Amino acid sequence: MTVELKVAEGWLTVCELSSLVPGRGVAVLLPDGGQAAVFVDRAGRPYAIGNQDPFTGAQVLSRGLLGGAAGRPFVASPLLKQRFDLESGRCLDDEEVAVRTYPVRTAATS
Repeated sequence: MTVELKVAEGWLTVCELSSLVPGRGVAVLLPDGGQAAVFVDRAGRPYAIGNQDPFTGAQVLSRGLLGGAAGRPFVASPLLKQRFDLESGRCLDDEEVAVRTYPVRTAATS
């Protein structure tokens, strides 16, 4: 199974699902030069958000820690510890801030 992100050009293959470690993220360079942070939770569900921490401008969200609040998965920035909902991109600590989310899917490898 591969993990794919939806970008402007279509579906971008990122890696094998088995290469992702639950609770740890990886940074992905996108065709437009931007970055995404890709995660998989313990249930094997993948998520993808923008990798740039909006509070510092650093490309570090892929290095954050995964957690859950009120049944919602989040990543906590490794710098200032703000939490970002992995499904909506909304910052759980400042409702005026959000990061981009990417549609993500798994696909069978041929």
